[in-house]
Amino acid sequence: MVNVVLISHTPDPERTIAAAARVSASPVSAVELLEKLTPDRVDRLIRRLLSSGHLSVFEHVSFTFAIEGISRVTSHQLVRHRLASYTQQSQRYVSLKEFNYITPATISDKPEWGDKYHEMVRAAHDLYLKMLDAGIPAEDARYVLPNAAETRLVMTMNARELIHACSLRLCLRAQWEIVELFEHIKAEVEKVAPRLGAELKPKCYRLGYCDEVQSCGIFPTRAELADKGERGK
Repeated sequence: MVNVVLISHTPDPERTIAAAARVSASPVSAVELLEKLTPDRVDRLIRRLLSSGHLSVFEHVSFTFAIEGISRVTSHQLVRHRLASYTQQSQRYVSLKEFNYITPATISDKPEWGDKYHEMVRAAHDLYLKMLDAGIPAEDARYVLPNAAETRLVMTMNARELIHACSLRLCLRAQWEIVELFEHIKAEVEKVAPRLGAELKPKCYRLGYCDEVQSCGIFPTRAELADKGERGK
């Protein structure tokens, strides 16, 4: 089961963003601006920055998460977000004698396929252990391990990239495991920066339409909107 813990973050992240935004048009320092920023002013300024697309100041704030209980399938998707830092448990240096793995619900819900799935994963792990016993290095024996293998990592991402990543990964058409991961990430951010956490949502909420070929149903696609507009003329 996925587990996400926010282990570090920029202190007072929302006020930091607001102060950084004010510096560009202020004769005083960021320190002085921080002292004058009330919660209401911070909230209004962040709303204005988001609506105008002035997102560079969000890069001054970062969050570091400890992530456990995800598969290698999902970690491979996660690291495609390149404006972040990752440190992942190594299958080269860690011998996985205790082996945990992820089973999709679509497989576990079908016992006949679930049995075959677990049999295959256990067979792969048994072969891995026999290779280790035969003196084959873990870095080579790991080649037989499936993508279902659980992994753990530490991820650091700035607020601008978090908004972007969530806009894609919280989409209901994204792969189920990475949606679950980013739901946990969003919940952790909301604990320390609720205003910022509220912006971690699928991009359709900001666009007002779905820009995919097929919508999940929350918003119509751009083509559907255009067709509706034509029929309304």
